[in-house]
Amino acid sequence: MTPRALELFVGAGGLGMGLSMAGVKPLAVVEWDRWACDTLRENQRRGFPLVADWPIHEADVRSFDISGIPEDIEIVSGGPPCQPFSLGGKHKAHDDHRDMFPTMIGVIGRVKPKAFIVENVKGLTRSGFANYFQYIMLGLEFPEIARLPDESWEDHARRLQKLKTGHAREVLRYNVVANLVNAADHGVPQRRERVIFVGFRHDLDLEWHFPRPSHSLDALLHDQWVSGEYWDRHRVPGHARPEPPGALSRRVAILRDSLIAPTERPWRTVRDAIASLPPAEAGDIHNHRVQSGARAYPGHTGSPLDMPAKTLKAGDHGVPGGENMLVAPDGAVRYFTAREAARLQTFPDGFVFHGSWSETMRQLGNAVPVALGAVVARGVLERLLSKTSVGQAERGHDREAVA
Repeated sequence: MTPRALELFVGAGGLGMGLSMAGVKPLAVVEWDRWACDTLRENQRRGFPLVADWPIHEADVRSFDISGIPEDIEIVSGGPPCQPFSLGGKHKAHDDHRDMFPTMIGVIGRVKPKAFIVENVKGLTRSGFANYFQYIMLGLEFPEIARLPDESWEDHARRLQKLKTGHAREVLRYNVVANLVNAADHGVPQRRERVIFVGFRHDLDLEWHFPRPSHSLDALLHDQWVSGEYWDRHRVPGHARPEPPGALSRRVAILRDSLIAPTERPWRTVRDAIASLPPAEAGDIHNHRVQSGARAYPGHTGSPLDMPAKTLKAGDHGVPGGENMLVAPDGAVRYFTAREAARLQTFPDGFVFHGSWSETMRQLGNAVPVALGAVVARGVLERLLSKTSVGQAERGHDREAVA
């Protein structure tokens, strides 16, 4: 049976496409933002395969009718709006009307999926949010136990904690793991740190660990300044190869003295991601147009060409310049084109974005990298399928015993 999912707060579809790449079929794809929905609909019109059969609902998740979604589907997924916890936001957490974690948790409690995947920003792990972070974890563990109308979140948290320490057995419960994940460690050409919550329904008796990193900074430094394979691959002549950045020089020296090369693959860099693109506006490539006005200033220094990009950001009032800017080896700066930014988020070139450069960059800044979504989805499905295989084998043994 094809794994099924309910996908919420989908945005431009990064996590959803990762799920589709893993073989998941969405029963409903819910997003309230018109521009993001227009992007998805435009790609459906163009026949882009990963979203071709998505049932898109332009709606507020709080008002979306989930009565048509059967219980016991495989996955509920989504990235609730991150502004309440973002380092660039107002940091109001539970006091911010955009905090959609309670809504996400409520849907999980009603649908009762076998597993869920929830993504959010690194800022959620800040010390100032520690108590609320634990509250989110408890809510995801016991999603049926809703907050009462006149109950504060602190009182609700205490009630959930009492339930947890009382070894509750008769309520819906999930085994929840939260990881702070750097997308660069999984082949994304961007140092994008996100919190990933994964939960498996308690009755399935499944444990889960986030997939091990497949890429590393040490492997990149080894390729660049020990073996030189990185520069050879990109045909950078010897006189044009830079020295290691000062902050990394000691790390490079240790790698040069080591007899053992890193076993992971190298972090992917901005150069790795965009090298095969022609110059901006040269050729018929969607979303590959120059945006003028880039400038560097303290706190906005851009992303070096030969490292993974900084975290792309959306911003409340226009796009922050430094995070979405490329620094060339000679120090010159320019904005990434939207297509370059899409590559940094591992969106396929055939996927186009609807709207202006600023609007497209907002969608990209809010997105989950497609490749990271696929890594998480495959890991979750492997555990679910392993449980299904074991269950089928046990039933087969039971039938043989009876015969």
